[in-house]
Amino acid sequence: MSDTTLRLVAPVPRPAPAARRSATEESPLARGILIAVALGGLLLLVGAPLVAVFAEAFARGWGAAVASLQSRDAMSAIRLTLLITAVAVPLNAAFGIAAAWFITKFDFRGKAFLITLIDLPFSVSPVVAGLCIVLLFGANSAMGGWLVANGFPIVFAVPGIVLATVFVTFPFVARELIPVMIEQGRSEEEAALTLGASGWRVFRTVTLPNIRWALLYGTLLCTARAMGEFGAVAVVSGKIRGQTATMPITIEMFYNEYLSVAAFSMAALLTGLALVTLTIKTVLELRHADSLSATRRH
Repeated sequence: MSDTTLRLVAPVPRPAPAARRSATEESPLARGILIAVALGGLLLLVGAPLVAVFAEAFARGWGAAVASLQSRDAMSAIRLTLLITAVAVPLNAAFGIAAAWFITKFDFRGKAFLITLIDLPFSVSPVVAGLCIVLLFGANSAMGGWLVANGFPIVFAVPGIVLATVFVTFPFVARELIPVMIEQGRSEEEAALTLGASGWRVFRTVTLPNIRWALLYGTLLCTARAMGEFGAVAVVSGKIRGQTATMPITIEMFYNEYLSVAAFSMAALLTGLALVTLTIKTVLELRHADSLSATRRH
């Protein structure tokens, strides 16, 4: 074989392939810019207002801030807010469990419509929700007039505030439980029923342990929202000082009356309660990430 034939048969060396770049990989400069923008936005929109609230609350010292929270109106608002939260959150937990159970364990027509109704408070303005409660249970309506005549007023009273808070915060528990219960399926409950367990025992020993962390997570979100609700409560409560004024409403009253120390002190207290709730939620996420992962799918 000639040298010419060998040169024709020998494989031609190919150039080394270029290094492939991941579609999601960014340059260090781009990553730095994105991180800086995100952190800057958080500091500007979240961090700065929080710092301003606490700075204004303690501008005249701890003594003035604590004294402003010990006034009759402030104490009444704090007690009412805690009372409304203590009533609304357990109700929403019970309703949320029932709704999630009904949606995930049974097949029926209109399931998608029912899920849409659960999400309705996310779309409807809280002011509109409060106005609907006034129209239904106000003294000028048939039902509201009968309740007022029999000594059970709803509007401009604590029951109306509870109704408004329950409506606004209803989706939080249900929307945390539904994805978890869909992910778990029905096999464990069906096995327990086959072994002779009653419905209540199946729920207590099988279902509830499986959803406990998602239930607690949704309850914490519901608690934070219930304490800070303003729009619906402002319409329903009538803003009666010392009677139906919750903490958010009292903050507005103090601010409009130029009682800045009292307004910002109560705002700092409400913010502190929210931060405590957020801390508990974060601890749950860190310790029980696997159990809570399914709740992120919605």
